[in-house]
Amino acid sequence: MPVGAVDLGPLGEAAASTAAIYVFLIILLRVLGRRQLGQLSVIDLVVILLLGSAVETAMIHGNTSLPVGLASAGTLLFLDRGLALALSRSRRLSVMLNGGPVLLVHDGRIVDRHLARAGMTRADLAEALRSRGFSGPERVRDAVLEMDGTVSVIGQPAR
Repeated sequence: MPVGAVDLGPLGEAAASTAAIYVFLIILLRVLGRRQLGQLSVIDLVVILLLGSAVETAMIHGNTSLPVGLASAGTLLFLDRGLALALSRSRRLSVMLNGGPVLLVHDGRIVDRHLARAGMTRADLAEALRSRGFSGPERVRDAVLEMDGTVSVIGQPAR
């Protein structure tokens, strides 16, 4: 062991690795953007499942004992709860990690750069609009990708 290094033992190593991977994934998922969380595709679900499998061994350093698994799971739950509390208390942190609402359609026109930033295609938008009773963006005053991944739609006033 290098001078000045602290021996955390297998439980501490699992907790430290789990915390590092948690922070890494939060940052990476934020940088890569968000799609509609309320409507995960099969591919999105596969990616989520594979992420869990891919980082499992690194989190527990190959130690498959029950205490190490519990330490890793406990660390994830503790960090998730702590992050949820921090996000609820800090609007700035919430916007930094979750982003804010994204305007996708304004006055019947699709805002393509916002759509791209949200990681959505025109087909994704069309599906979201259809699910809310609109055949296209023409009759939409505003369509907004909310922070929870749902799309809110406000129609044009009747003439």
